[in-house]
Amino acid sequence: MIVRRSFFAMAFVGIAGCFSLVSAPKNKDGGTGLLAVGADAPEFSARDETGSSFALSSLRGKAAVVFFYPKDGTPGCTKEACAFRDNFREYERRGAVLIGVSADSEASHDTFRKEHKLPFPLASDANGSISSAYGVKRMLGMTERITFVVNKQGKIVKVFPNVDPGVHAQEVLAALPGE
Repeated sequence: MIVRRSFFAMAFVGIAGCFSLVSAPKNKDGGTGLLAVGADAPEFSARDETGSSFALSSLRGKAAVVFFYPKDGTPGCTKEACAFRDNFREYERRGAVLIGVSADSEASHDTFRKEHKLPFPLASDANGSISSAYGVKRMLGMTERITFVVNKQGKIVKVFPNVDPGVHAQEVLAALPGE
């Protein structure tokens, strides 16, 4: 009986420890949690799947959709990325740029992008600095699925904290700022 109780106590501590790995990221202003509508989109530079570096500021003058997703190749992430791909021409027509962000490596992004013919960059956030700047949580090395729509001036105009990969690309299109 003592062994059984000890085992369950250790299991509970182990599970609680997993949840402590999810910490509320600190924002630039010292606050925690997701950035709100009206906030400046944090500048970031990252390497894409080809190893090329790019910066968010280089996209000023265009609307940007920065979508965080958990992991390359998983069913939900594949569904979401392919829906963005299938609507890519409409995003281009509306003057918006898509950027996918996850903790996966550049090599993983390269494979994922090629396999699904994704026409937009995937930024590697292996150290978590981009997700932290946006207040996006990470758990067990995977990023939470959240999307930010950024206007031409670099302000966040819409945040999607609860993403349904099947309809998300259309929701984001509807939320893009007008000219």
